[in-house]
Amino acid sequence: MTQPSVDLSKTIPSQPTSSTGEGELALGKNETGLPLLLPRGFSINLFAKDLETPRSIRIAPDGTVMIAEPNAGRISSLPDRDNDGVSDGRVTVADSLERPHDFLFYPSESGYDLFVAETSALSRMRLNTDFTRAESYRVLTPLPTGGRHWTRSLEFAPTGKGEERLLISIGSSCDACHEEDARRGTVQSVRLDGSDLKPYSVGLLNAVFLEASPNGAIWATEMGRDFLGDDLPPDEINILDEGKNYGWPTCYGKNVHDTVFDKNTYIRNPCMEPFETPSHIDLPAHSAPLGLAFVPKDAGWPEEYVGNLLVAYHGSWNQTVPTGYAIRRFVLDENGNATSNEDFVSGWLTDQGVLGRPADLTFGSDGTLYITDDKTGLIYRITPPKAE
Repeated sequence: MTQPSVDLSKTIPSQPTSSTGEGELALGKNETGLPLLLPRGFSINLFAKDLETPRSIRIAPDGTVMIAEPNAGRISSLPDRDNDGVSDGRVTVADSLERPHDFLFYPSESGYDLFVAETSALSRMRLNTDFTRAESYRVLTPLPTGGRHWTRSLEFAPTGKGEERLLISIGSSCDACHEEDARRGTVQSVRLDGSDLKPYSVGLLNAVFLEASPNGAIWATEMGRDFLGDDLPPDEINILDEGKNYGWPTCYGKNVHDTVFDKNTYIRNPCMEPFETPSHIDLPAHSAPLGLAFVPKDAGWPEEYVGNLLVAYHGSWNQTVPTGYAIRRFVLDENGNATSNEDFVSGWLTDQGVLGRPADLTFGSDGTLYITDDKTGLIYRITPPKAE
């Protein structure tokens, strides 16, 4: 695995700068009523409001925005039939679910099915033709419950072996411990019928979101453990390879031994390849990275943004000086290494307190970027600069 050319864990959050590189403050068009900053030429507005802790957001095959609302136990759609950039209202697609955090669409003989990652199970149901209701609910496989981390996220596994499978992230039950249930603190792989659940990647405290990169690699945001101070350990972005161990609870970041937790004496360093895999990118501790998305080609974004990685920093809960609360832009080289990063959207963290917490983000086919905010119940909509 290639490694980043710079250590980003110490990068101080910056204000957005202009594409000229001169460093002046750049203000995009903001119609949210919040003091949000974004690069000049971009526009942001409120797409939807009054939602219940919206987390994962995806675009249905017909172009409709859909979200998971875990605290409400439902998957909802947010149609914009008149294409005015504001949702017409919320439509319940599936309800009575147990804290659904993520979902995926899959083509079936009758249209599309919906895989849902509930906290206690992977489930599957059938969507009607206009994506307004899911029926024929069935559990494919149970998942472990309880403990500290309840979120479950999904992505389709790389198909190099010719078998369609799903990846399911299952966070640890604790902050630092040796799990009794080996499924905790891992990403599991499972067939589409729910059979043959097995480890894909392990040693992951809480890989909250998964995203396939343009070349098909699986990227994951991962929380670091708490109670090692303001600066340790780093939060992480990892590229997941099947069969690899990413170190938790014994190691963190670039294969640093957690001697506060693990006081054993070793003849050989336990935190080294090939036994443990280092992080791909170290992030500031406690910034709480969640959703991630790659800026696609042919989406109308400025050329310098194409292929960049955008990450939602949910924000710290126990930092002496709060950190995070932003959408961060990572410039990647041809090998996927981050060469620089800066705030893309900021302003949720103010002297008066926290005004919002970005959770997930996704691109529509027209290049529109949608962002969920599980603190305010809002969905933001960002459009790129218009071509001159």
